[in-house]
Amino acid sequence: MGALPAAAVLIDLEGTAIPGDFVTGVLRPFAAGRLLPFVAASTQDEAVQVALAEVVKAVPGQRPEETLAHWLARELPAPPLQMLKALLWRAALVDGTLDDPIFPDVGPMLRRWTGAGVRLAAYSADFAILQRLIFAHAPGGDLSGMFKGFFDTRVGMKGEPESFARLAIAMAVPTFEVAYVSAIEDDLDAAAVAGMRTCQIRRDGGAASERHAAATDFREAAAILGLPSAA
Repeated sequence: MGALPAAAVLIDLEGTAIPGDFVTGVLRPFAAGRLLPFVAASTQDEAVQVALAEVVKAVPGQRPEETLAHWLARELPAPPLQMLKALLWRAALVDGTLDDPIFPDVGPMLRRWTGAGVRLAAYSADFAILQRLIFAHAPGGDLSGMFKGFFDTRVGMKGEPESFARLAIAMAVPTFEVAYVSAIEDDLDAAAVAGMRTCQIRRDGGAASERHAAATDFREAAAILGLPSAA
């Protein structure tokens, strides 16, 4: 780690800012049971209309409901399906049917870092649209506007150093000035090879990495990485 504080922080999502099983254990089952009724009840919504038009374009000659059911059953990463899921999840977060899962230490630290001029970006295997949605409905208020970007595996796989090098370019910050926080040791390895500073977040109290500094939350990570701590 360099002597100067990091100029940017790259944040993983699951297991780091939210529980590791939230997407697979909560969001996906929620969409599986409610997406089709939600779409049927929202056909006058412009965003839903746009997504349905993309479904028809992708599979012409078949009712969009049938296509969506097929995609849902197989968890296919079709962009129109992801768009409709995000609309469903946003509605559920707004009306309180779903609680935003961001850990309580995250928001205060992100506000402190951005207030000190640190750039933020997120990088997750989950779609960028979902990352933005979760940070937009954080406890204590919208955090999404603090981020310079939300990145998913379209920029490259998380276990590849080249992906982190591309992300540093997108953030306009040299890799050695970026701190990457994640629960996943293999991803931290790739970030370190690319030249980033690293800190493992251990929410579950498991064994700490022998190759990376480790913290139980974002407050501890700030101290380790030389970042501003909450006032």
